[in-house]
Amino acid sequence: MRTLTLALLTTLTLGAVTGAHAADLDYGVLRGPDYEPEAPLIDWNGIYFGGHGGYTSAAMGFANSFQPLVANALRATTAETVLGASTLLSPQAVRVGGASYGAFAGFNYQFDETVVGVEVDYTRFERGGTTTDAIGRFKTTGDGFLETVSLSGLASTRIEDYGTIRARGGWAFGNLLPFVTGGLAIGRAQVVDRVSINDYGYDQATYKANVALTTGQPAYVNNFGYASFNQTNPANSRVAAPTIVGRTTTKVVGGVTLGAGIEYALTQNILLRGEYQYVLFNDFDGHKVNLNTVRGGAAVKF
Repeated sequence: MRTLTLALLTTLTLGAVTGAHAADLDYGVLRGPDYEPEAPLIDWNGIYFGGHGGYTSAAMGFANSFQPLVANALRATTAETVLGASTLLSPQAVRVGGASYGAFAGFNYQFDETVVGVEVDYTRFERGGTTTDAIGRFKTTGDGFLETVSLSGLASTRIEDYGTIRARGGWAFGNLLPFVTGGLAIGRAQVVDRVSINDYGYDQATYKANVALTTGQPAYVNNFGYASFNQTNPANSRVAAPTIVGRTTTKVVGGVTLGAGIEYALTQNILLRGEYQYVLFNDFDGHKVNLNTVRGGAAVKF
């Protein structure tokens, strides 16, 4: 009996001690905090630089590229004053596209959710387009000559590279920054224009009079632009080699640019972006170019 009583008292004592220690434990540590701390806000202020790559589509026009060359070559001739030779060629626009890549740098200033800044970029493109056209016209001039002008032209534009300087403005949504941008562009373009010109004719009035002649000697039929002229049958005459006029130059061209995109802050200092950029260059020597670019990029911000 004494043994049973001793065992019961021992059990009760151990239970009381265990309960007292359990009451002292901090179960809050095991449960964790009552709420999660807020993620730190992205600070968009600062200087940044990075690289970009994407796809550029270039629309190239050549509507007036041949006109000054032909007009100068045929100035003060009936080919220009009567037949309007310099207006005859009508080269078609072309579109080319390909990969483009480069670098950019800028500065952001943030107040509240608004972010404004200035950015410059450089893009390497190295793509060009070529167009051709050919036409011939003939007409009897006021002095009785049947004159023919024949033109064949080739024009090409190649954009080597370009840069822009732009203002930027956006609205921050945490790690995201949608933005719009606009400014000035400057680029390098290689221009080639070449026109082959044949201008020839003969005194049709005299030739017809010779054909109708029944007695006497036929008169000499005046002519120009022939290597050899057949007095009795002009159709069998051989036209002289064409005159080639042209130019090959490298131009520095200016223009404007607009764009939009979205930037994502991977960390406070690592930025990712996707954007669209449009560049319109001023006309140069009758050539026109506009560029549409979709690209992605990454930058480091300080």
